[in-house]
Amino acid sequence: MTAARNPLRAQQRVRSADTARSSESTRTLSAAPVRSVRSAEDVRLATIAELELHLSTTTNKHGRPFQRRTVNAYKYAATQLHHWLTRSPQINTVGVGVQSFTDVDTATLNRYFRWYYTEHDVPKSQDGKGGYTGGTSTTQRNLRALFLYLAEEYDHPNPYDDPKLQRYATPPMGKPKTLSEEFITDCLAATGNGSPKVRDFETVRNHAILRTLTEGLRSDELLNLRVQDLDLPNGTLVVVPIKMDRNSLDGRVIPLQPKTVKALTRYLRVRAEHRMANPNSPDHLDWLWLGTRNRGELGYQGLHRLVKKIATAAGYDPAHVSPHSFCHTWADDLKAAGVSGEHIMAVRGWKSPAMLRRYGADMASRRAVDAVHALGDRY
Repeated sequence: MTAARNPLRAQQRVRSADTARSSESTRTLSAAPVRSVRSAEDVRLATIAELELHLSTTTNKHGRPFQRRTVNAYKYAATQLHHWLTRSPQINTVGVGVQSFTDVDTATLNRYFRWYYTEHDVPKSQDGKGGYTGGTSTTQRNLRALFLYLAEEYDHPNPYDDPKLQRYATPPMGKPKTLSEEFITDCLAATGNGSPKVRDFETVRNHAILRTLTEGLRSDELLNLRVQDLDLPNGTLVVVPIKMDRNSLDGRVIPLQPKTVKALTRYLRVRAEHRMANPNSPDHLDWLWLGTRNRGELGYQGLHRLVKKIATAAGYDPAHVSPHSFCHTWADDLKAAGVSGEHIMAVRGWKSPAMLRRYGADMASRRAVDAVHALGDRY
């Protein structure tokens, strides 16, 4: 069996840390109908349901509604703490058995985070010491929402305000993964290479998705596209920013490569045969990316698996590839082509030059060498 090739550009063939990924979804906890409270487990589950309702009806620090993925992440962190308390009964510092979340104090949280670090970070780290995954830091940040809610609604002292709470730092930011030109062309070939003779829904859709990823869209931006966001006669599409300055007037125009326009045109043709693309159907959806076998819109996990599957089919190691890798590659392509940083920031919607330096940073030395070589003899 031929060993899988590395999809990264030659200068960036470095060992990357495993990324601990937690599932975005957890048990469905409904606030209604109200369940009878009979045990400590029921009390905690009821509080998690309250938290979900609270987050779904309030705004974040920027005055905007919480994204569903954010609500799920906060809910999941609270549910993890609930499961730990169920498996490992605790006594807080005043000698009270921890039944509800309002019984949790700083010492209890310190024990929980230490357990989480030992059980989750250490086994997944490259050095066996837990220094590279950052899972505990993420859990600690996500769990803050629960205790902010408890402080607001139940006057529970917030352990996060206690200087004795042990903080877990985020891991050092690793180098980005800029993909090689060979990898992208091989993956496009594995999805039919845009041939008009390829007409099955899944292959045509996957090719169009890969083409759209090469335009520098974030995963959420790509998945939130609707059919009406496309302006193919003018070779553009419009995305609404997912983070920060998000409102109805913030649509950002993305210029498309001619082959991307063709791929999207062919996809719209096969999409029209999808059951949920029929405007007269009660199940009609205007999401651009629909699932196979007449299923609903494509989700993040589906996109992630799709990219890994295509990389494997093209003969590459899928461990080095994620949808976000295409964002770094897009930035490197435009920088190498001499597109100004001002124009790149405008297309991507970046407000800080730090983002311009971050994306495609692993190829900065190569671009510098190529630029100097292009000058030829200077004397």
